[in-house]
Amino acid sequence: MGGYFSDIFNGSKSLLIGMGITFREFFKPIVTVQYPYQTIKMSARFRGHIELIADEEGKPKCVSCGMCERACPSGCITLGSVSVEIEVDGKMKKKKVLSKYDLDFTKCSLCGQCVENCNFGAIEFSKEYNLASSNKEDFHFNLLKRLEERNV
Repeated sequence: MGGYFSDIFNGSKSLLIGMGITFREFFKPIVTVQYPYQTIKMSARFRGHIELIADEEGKPKCVSCGMCERACPSGCITLGSVSVEIEVDGKMKKKKVLSKYDLDFTKCSLCGQCVENCNFGAIEFSKEYNLASSNKEDFHFNLLKRLEERNV
């Protein structure tokens, strides 16, 4: 019989404590963001997928050295380049030009090795966080094409 009344007392005490917390929180400002209509600003340290950085002329800073591709433990970066001849000081010199920069974001572990190993500062993390799809191909990015679309 003693257990019956102690259970009622402990239950009532628990109910009053819970209602007290609810009453206290009721008068505090709302912290919920109504997502599709309101968004929050991403922190500076947020790591989205990588993006190419453009130089002053709008072309990618990437010199096709392949350090990002070799540093990636996931193997999600694929580079392609072509050799072109340019004239410098009256002499013809060969130069590598970036022709393809693909990212398979389904494999990316967001470790940051590619960004850290880029000696030319040609890639950075994007602030794009709203990536949702049921189609795997939506996460295969042609970063060279994305850079061209941003600069247009």
